[in-house]
Amino acid sequence: MMLLLLAAALLWVGVHVGIAGTTVRARLAQSLGEAGFRIAYSILSVVSITLLVMAWQAAPYVPLWRVPDAWRWIMALLMLPVLLLFVASVATPNPTAVAGKLGEEGPRGIQRITRHPMLWSFAGWAALHLIAKGSLSGVLFFGAFLVTALVGMPSIDRKLAARDPEMWARLAPVTSKLPFLAILVGRNRLVLEEIPRLVWIIGGLAWIGLLVAHPWLFGYPALPF
Repeated sequence: MMLLLLAAALLWVGVHVGIAGTTVRARLAQSLGEAGFRIAYSILSVVSITLLVMAWQAAPYVPLWRVPDAWRWIMALLMLPVLLLFVASVATPNPTAVAGKLGEEGPRGIQRITRHPMLWSFAGWAALHLIAKGSLSGVLFFGAFLVTALVGMPSIDRKLAARDPEMWARLAPVTSKLPFLAILVGRNRLVLEEIPRLVWIIGGLAWIGLLVAHPWLFGYPALPF
């Protein structure tokens, strides 16, 4: 079963890194047409994540390390900014997305903090859960999402630079992949007022809800009690 999980993890990474981020995508889109490629890619993505989840559920528990209870509290707290990043990425326009646009005023809100808020939310979720699980199956399952998110950032940047050089020339100098880097080096500034109030409300409520519902949703508590 562990080999099946490894194969499913490699399939997931291969679909999202080996196809979406390479010249393979262009060749497939040329053969299938853009619409045909999107349909085929969506189906393949659904199949790969379904196999990955099923393999994860069936894999045996092989412990690699034990996380102290104090660290579980810290990781639970770190999930709050992860959820805020995700909600902000959904609630605000993203110029790095397909067909994304950049307003005349330049990057605003969460884009001042990072060009890739959604991918950083996935990376943070995966890294925290990988550490918390402390098992071989956890490394394979959450590691697949972590690798996909981290490799996806420079891949998206390259595609945006090729697709819309004018937008990229306006976006890249004043933003950064790494959260807060552009702000720390003086290429941008933090303007929390530009992040919609609903982001803070929904992100906070989602965090509390997941902490409370974690045992029922996923079979074990998020906090050590």
